Amino acid sequence: MKDYHTQWTWQLEATPEDLWPLVADTNHFDQDTGMNPVTAVSGAEPLPHGRKRLRVKLSGFWLEFVQEPFEWISPYRFGVVRHFTRGPLKQMRVLAELTPRADGGTVLTYQVWARPRYFLTGLILPLVLQQVWQREFGKVFRQYDLLAQRGQTFYARPEAGLMLPTPVTLAPGGRERLKEAQRELQRLTGQPELVDRLLRLVAEADDLTVNKIRPYALADAWGAPRRQVLELALYATRAGLLDFRWDLLCPMCRTAKGTAHSLADTTREVHCDACQIDYRADFERSVELTFRPNPSIRVVEEGMEFCYAGPVAAPHVLVQQVLAPGEERTVRPRLDPGYYQVETLALTGHAIWHATAEGQTDVTLVGEGENLRVQDQTIALQPLIHLQNHTDTEQLFIIERSSWSDEATTAAEVIVLQRFRDLFSQEALRPGEQIFVGTQTIVFTDLRGSTQLYRTIGDAPAFGIVMDHFAVLRQTIDEEGGSIVKTIGDAVMAVFRQPAAALRAMLITQKRLAQTNPPLTLKVGIHTGPCITVTLNDRLDFFGSTVNMAARLQSLSLGDDLVCSQTVYQDPEVFSLLSAQAELFTTQSFETSLKGFADDCFTLWRLRQT
Repeated sequence: MKDYHTQWTWQLEATPEDLWPLVADTNHFDQDTGMNPVTAVSGAEPLPHGRKRLRVKLSGFWLEFVQEPFEWISPYRFGVVRHFTRGPLKQMRVLAELTPRADGGTVLTYQVWARPRYFLTGLILPLVLQQVWQREFGKVFRQYDLLAQRGQTFYARPEAGLMLPTPVTLAPGGRERLKEAQRELQRLTGQPELVDRLLRLVAEADDLTVNKIRPYALADAWGAPRRQVLELALYATRAGLLDFRWDLLCPMCRTAKGTAHSLADTTREVHCDACQIDYRADFERSVELTFRPNPSIRVVEEGMEFCYAGPVAAPHVLVQQVLAPGEERTVRPRLDPGYYQVETLALTGHAIWHATAEGQTDVTLVGEGENLRVQDQTIALQPLIHLQNHTDTEQLFIIERSSWSDEATTAAEVIVLQRFRDLFSQEALRPGEQIFVGTQTIVFTDLRGSTQLYRTIGDAPAFGIVMDHFAVLRQTIDEEGGSIVKTIGDAVMAVFRQPAAALRAMLITQKRLAQTNPPLTLKVGIHTGPCITVTLNDRLDFFGSTVNMAARLQSLSLGDDLVCSQTVYQDPEVFSLLSAQAELFTTQSFETSLKGFADDCFTLWRLRQT
């Protein structure tokens, strides 16, 4: 039977760039238009290039189909083809195009090609598409347009007053527990407005949104500080409003391929069926902390999907195109300034492109033999990209951002927060497990003259002074987003994500301790570099040469200074901080060897506040 084709057009007020994160979120869209969830066909063999064997129930009948890889050019078009092996259809193809208008709006064109399997299906199909789909699709797209015009995402939908296809049902007693959590969170955080927004999200947002709450994305949607929202989510977990989990992200497609409910359950060996790779999880990029409602307040079905592998499932990918053997195609994406990786899933070779306003406007990617022929180069922000598949097999061409999304709250960031270590001290790795946590800044401090202090004023008063000094350290470290890993006598080991935060915290601490009675002097050493984390004494600890070197630097401090490594001193943010306030510091470089580092000679820096 012949394909039935229909085309709909809507005039929307938002730009394609603002609409894209909403319209191209096919998972949300299928839910909002009343589609049923899809499930993977159990026991199905993996298919090339991320194809999926799926099934969905429609009007009491099960439809099974093979879904081709989505193809898209951000932020202008996306589409997909589904081949049905069971049900009233043989094939369906959809294509959505967002064309910018001269006045700043968008013409949204949506096309459907459907091939019926039976004669009766061919009679019913136009009625379903024109009377049901067109009406529902238009209603949903107009809601997305309202959100996009305000620069909002699905997180803001309850606040925007936009209704969902189905009402939310709370668990028995959930409403009362919400009120208890509200009182507790307002007491703990002192942020009643943020608490109220979180409770409304939990009580009113759709299942897909609350099934994976990302604190940084939520903070950006609310226009709130990221750390405040992350700490609110941590407090909400302790208060029984939310549960957290650790998602294990694939380094290629960057989607979750496993979930653990505690760090002890995370595994280093993970398999991605879409990319057909095995990879080792690390805390810097592969493990993300996400949240969902506690089942005692709201039950959300685990792993529910309405559409697999749509464009927004891989937001770092700007272009994804499947080319048949011998096929050529030209695309014109819109790129932000920055770096992009160009590759295929099957061919050897890749390139890094730097997108700038002055870059090349016409570039070519050629798949030939077993290689992708492409060079590192600088390209324009809206280049013409010619894709050529000169191989004997199908190829999936991908252009993606080189940088990882900064909306991901990685485990490497979370475990250095004092709030996390206080609230979830039981979160630790399995005994003997070691996991890479990327670059961390390690600080060691020591209270100068503490032994003499005990002899001079006695054990009890001196102990109280040492405890007060710990309180000052804890406050300033927490204020800068770090945490105390452990105390050793009157010494402290602390960790920060950024060197500048560590420097600010230590300078403030030294100044505050100098104003106590009696005045106290703090020796400080700071170094930044790669670390691993392990469990020691039932707590997360950090190890590696970075930690060892920071400890050695503290021993070189005299107390009215701090000693940092060349790596810390040359950090751009640190250098900018010191340059902007040059009159407040004296800096002096010196060279020395360090115990345990063979015969190497290191350039170090001594900083003093004037």
